[in-house]
Amino acid sequence: MKAQSALKDVERGIIDLVTSDEIRARVKMALDAKADPMDVIGGVRKALDEVGERYEKKEFFLMELIVAGNLAADVMNMLKPRLKAGASSSRGRVVIGTVQGDLHDIGKNLVAAMLTSLGYEVTDLGVDTKPERFVEAVKNEKPRVVAMSCLLTVGLPYMKATIDALKAAGLRDKVKTIIGGRPVTKDYAKEIGADAYGSDATEAVKIISGWEGKSR
Repeated sequence: MKAQSALKDVERGIIDLVTSDEIRARVKMALDAKADPMDVIGGVRKALDEVGERYEKKEFFLMELIVAGNLAADVMNMLKPRLKAGASSSRGRVVIGTVQGDLHDIGKNLVAAMLTSLGYEVTDLGVDTKPERFVEAVKNEKPRVVAMSCLLTVGLPYMKATIDALKAAGLRDKVKTIIGGRPVTKDYAKEIGADAYGSDATEAVKIISGWEGKSR
């Protein structure tokens, strides 16, 4: 099977909500066909974008969102070993999470895995993360970066709420903030006072790495 066809099968599998065993088999076929792991993840991201759109059109419901998210997690678990190169010293601390109201984590997980491979200490707060949880993590972990993700438009107000909560706690000027996800735009990042917008995982990691050594 050619790599491109195998990649499409993985993407379609997420949308069609196949079984965990089936999505793993499709990912294996893609890797056996010499598909780049990053291309596999790109296909999963496209699939989740479509799942999110179907949810917002009320064609899918919460259960479908959860199943799609679990399938995406299966893919990430298979690909993580291929993404990690290891590092001997820390390049800084990053707190990352999917904001309140959203249960999707494929984008977040990819950014976390890539940052870890580059030597960052990453505190992953998981999904449906309330603003106060981000504040608590900044107080405890003292990161240089807070990264927020969402796939659904319902999460957008909570990105602003998190930045406002950091301001209220007197922590906003102590960290850089970056946001990303399907409904997020550069203009929205500017509107809510985020420092940056990452259009995808690769760009987000590039921006965070570019902040290294620069003053907050």
